[in-house]
Amino acid sequence: MPTTIPHPMPQAAPHAVPAPDALLEFRNIRIVYDNAIEAIRDVSIAVPEGNIVALLGSNGAGKSTLLKAMSGILYTEEGVIENGSIRFRHDEVHRLAPDELVRRGIVQVPEGRRVFAALTIDENLQMGGYIRTGAEARERRDKVFALFPRLYERRDQIAGYMSGGEQQMLAIGRALMTDPALLALDEPSLGLAPLIIDRIYEVIVRLRDELKMTVLLVEQNAQRALDIADYGYILETGRVVLDGTAKKLTANEDVQEFYLGVSSTGRKSLRDVKHYKRRKRWLS
Repeated sequence: MPTTIPHPMPQAAPHAVPAPDALLEFRNIRIVYDNAIEAIRDVSIAVPEGNIVALLGSNGAGKSTLLKAMSGILYTEEGVIENGSIRFRHDEVHRLAPDELVRRGIVQVPEGRRVFAALTIDENLQMGGYIRTGAEARERRDKVFALFPRLYERRDQIAGYMSGGEQQMLAIGRALMTDPALLALDEPSLGLAPLIIDRIYEVIVRLRDELKMTVLLVEQNAQRALDIADYGYILETGRVVLDGTAKKLTANEDVQEFYLGVSSTGRKSLRDVKHYKRRKRWLS
């Protein structure tokens, strides 16, 4: 039987002009590893202030590479920005050191949480507030405890003995100690139980709605991300293949089939979904 061909995906403009109200902009970024491997190809992304922007895609699509470039840590993996720029509040920041980026208000919570396992919850939070005065750090810690009451209850516990969900809460709380303007979260739901994911995502929404924080959310769990995001970008093989409002992306038939696992004929079987890459016309 002939293979069903999905509707062609619209292509993002190769030199898209970011929105003028963007807090963070990737402008025509090209990133190469080891002077040979092209990880990101001519990507332009805008993150408007006060929004949650979701960056979606499968493993190896380039999502984490963009976050590393934004955070100034590409050099740890021999990565280099060969073209384009990253702008924060209209200033070029892609040549700044990681600590200077933090002072400017850009903070990332990496995949895998990476808390200080030998320190207590309270000590982890103190480490996160190192750029703040003592009074500011105490105020930020109180706000973190209000967002994550469980951290307050266990503030004297060694972080290495906490559950994965508690460690994720701590990793986010530690990042919030700097009072960031932009918080980047790399796979915050990875390996967590559904109830814990619900709690994490509730906090992300509160950060936007109550604290007016801007969030760049990198996720493989497209449904979760689109449920709370204002806007989204889909990456494949290092380039943006589709972008739009969360509502628009959720309604797109190809996004439903290839990222949400649902088609017009109902939920796809594992056999149907596992061959999705060769059926994506936008990758050809």
